[in-house]
Amino acid sequence: MPKHTDKIDQSDEHNSRGIELADRGWFDEAKREFEKAIELDPESAHAYDNLGTVHVEKGDLDNALAVYLKALSSDPESPATHHYLASFLAAHGVELAVQHYRRAIELDPEMVDAHLNLGMALADGGQLEEALNEVEIAHKQDPEDEMVEHELASCLIDLQRYPEAITHLKRIIKMHPEHIEAYVDLGISYTAQGFYAEAESILQKALQLDADDFASHYHMAALNVAWGRQEQALDHLELAKTGDAARLRSWLRDDHAFAALRNNERLLKLLA
Repeated sequence: MPKHTDKIDQSDEHNSRGIELADRGWFDEAKREFEKAIELDPESAHAYDNLGTVHVEKGDLDNALAVYLKALSSDPESPATHHYLASFLAAHGVELAVQHYRRAIELDPEMVDAHLNLGMALADGGQLEEALNEVEIAHKQDPEDEMVEHELASCLIDLQRYPEAITHLKRIIKMHPEHIEAYVDLGISYTAQGFYAEAESILQKALQLDADDFASHYHMAALNVAWGRQEQALDHLELAKTGDAARLRSWLRDDHAFAALRNNERLLKLLA
């Protein structure tokens, strides 16, 4: 039997033993077996995947990522290797980012961008209260930063703390009169509070800045549905579709604000 084949067989044995150990929760022992498997067969995609999985189970995301990148470096044409790396990033990318943002803040507590980006990552993960805390820290450190204050307002909207969001959004608009996103978010906040006339006025100002702005038309439509003006709502949805039909369909599918229009023929055409 060729020597290379012997090494592959030995690698497979270590890999199988590592799987058995990992199934028992003996991750340190499993890690050593997978490392031996890779040493014997550097092209063993399954051994890399299993070693990466053990690192994830141990909470060591940095080393897990290093393993997947090493596997990719050793065989950049392996579809399995690309799949394992992609699966890891899809499952743990935000968690890994959060860990490094936190480490950056430990090293430099005054790093505004780290607090801001940590807040945004936490918000993406649904940890809204923690996200708000980080963005508030960033805002206290740099109260004049337009992006930070807008993200703070967005966090407050997500938490349905609309009066506080409105205060920040008004301040942004005063300092930056062409900030379309701030107008849109202010319109969203007014709509949620039942201040429909104020919401309409604000969203009209956004459309004066950009008559084709997708978000402005979309949220003007949501306002009109809440206000009981279905035809006007559909008019704005059709204008939004002109700008980005795929995004419109994506947003509408899960948006309960348009429940009253679900069987409307014009809406069904927009969703088609």
